[in-house]
Amino acid sequence: MLLATEFAKAGAEVTVVTETGGGHDYPFAVVRQPSVSKLLELGRQSDVIFQNNISLKTLLPLFLLFKPIFVTHHTWLTRSGGKTGWQDLLKRTVLRFCYNVTPSRALAEHLPVHAEVIGNPFEMESFLLLREMPKDRDIVFMGRLVSDKGCDLAIEALAQLKQMGLEPSFTVIGNGPDREKLEALALKLSVAQQVTFAGYLATQRAVEVARHKVLVVPSRWAEPFGLVALEGIAAGCAIVATSDGGLGEAVGDCGILVPNGDSNLLALALQSVLYDTEEREAMVARGPAHLRIHRPEYVAERYLEMFRTVTDVGLHKSALPGRSAC
Repeated sequence: MLLATEFAKAGAEVTVVTETGGGHDYPFAVVRQPSVSKLLELGRQSDVIFQNNISLKTLLPLFLLFKPIFVTHHTWLTRSGGKTGWQDLLKRTVLRFCYNVTPSRALAEHLPVHAEVIGNPFEMESFLLLREMPKDRDIVFMGRLVSDKGCDLAIEALAQLKQMGLEPSFTVIGNGPDREKLEALALKLSVAQQVTFAGYLATQRAVEVARHKVLVVPSRWAEPFGLVALEGIAAGCAIVATSDGGLGEAVGDCGILVPNGDSNLLALALQSVLYDTEEREAMVARGPAHLRIHRPEYVAERYLEMFRTVTDVGLHKSALPGRSAC
């Protein structure tokens, strides 16, 4: 809904189509779980059809309208585990008849068609307001506690730092099925005293992140992008992250990258960033400039420019479908 709000602020008439429920008030029309006939009616009324993550269920009927269709991709076109299913093959085919956008060059290169790269927008103000908070803690991880996110690698790196005589604090924000395993691992490696499992934070997440000097993103899998890195940068953290996929583009020059799955190099990177104050502060200082292209108003204008180029109209009416719809 963030882009829809910015489109509306810019003067576009926006209708969001979504399969989700809910009853929030927005400065634009929201149509929930429409029938195919209703979907086609809305499409006919629009200058532009925009799908935020591809959904064949709603995309295929709208091809009947011969309207410009834009699709933004936020993840790889594969099944879980990296295999390519028939759905992915069909998506790759229909994308040839769409205008495609990705938040990272890595994702753009993954697609079988040309895609414009436009940064992911996010609401950064709550984080930016806290940039100057005293950094009274060392390392923070933020994410779902599952194997792919690599929190166990960060705990292993913590144990290696302890062997070097370094005992930084480590905060884990998030929940997931691996929490008990991670707590047991911290005990086994004798770093439990350094680790705080904060759980899911609904309201104080930005405050907690901003207390830390370094945010670690130790993902095992190739992240398509990395919004959590942007949040850390906005909060005044330096970033240590893995290099595969689009995560490096989210980090930019505001941190350092290490190979995926290597806790040894992760430990060395954390040591370097955490204890080289001058270099860490230089990374943090580069944050505001790096975040400029992810400001919602900037991202919305990039999209609107693209829409205008294709339609050559004033865009009095545009359809911005939700993530689970077209």
